[in-house]
Amino acid sequence: MKKALLILSISFMTISGVFAQTNTEKELIQLSMDKWQWMSDKDVDKLDKLFDSKAKFVHMSGTWKKDEELDIIKTGRIWYKKATVKDTAVEISGNTSIVWNRITLDAVVREQIAVTEFTVTEVYQKQGKDWKLLALTFSSVRDTHQIKH
Repeated sequence: MKKALLILSISFMTISGVFAQTNTEKELIQLSMDKWQWMSDKDVDKLDKLFDSKAKFVHMSGTWKKDEELDIIKTGRIWYKKATVKDTAVEISGNTSIVWNRITLDAVVREQIAVTEFTVTEVYQKQGKDWKLLALTFSSVRDTHQIKH
């Protein structure tokens, strides 16, 4: 009985370890969630610190650089009212990481309410002690789309 319990306990710890997120993955997921909130709040000061000076943003209507993205957020040309995150995956390679978020985005675009399903790809690079966002791409997807982990 003790042997079976020991084997069961070891198996559970091994399985739990496989599914556990690293501290870095948790940090990146939290940073991504914070970014969505800052976008909703139009907090361009925090976003300015997060976005790399050469960052690129790909939307359904175009591609632009950091300064234009910040201006779009600040002026409300696109108001990212609420991003409901349904799934997240993170991959880390050296000082670069990719965060995928499966979201429903409630936004106001050109004074029109838009609710859209997206998979958003965010590329981050560790620069010193901070992660900087290098790229953010919105990919329109069906509501049944799933991120493969």
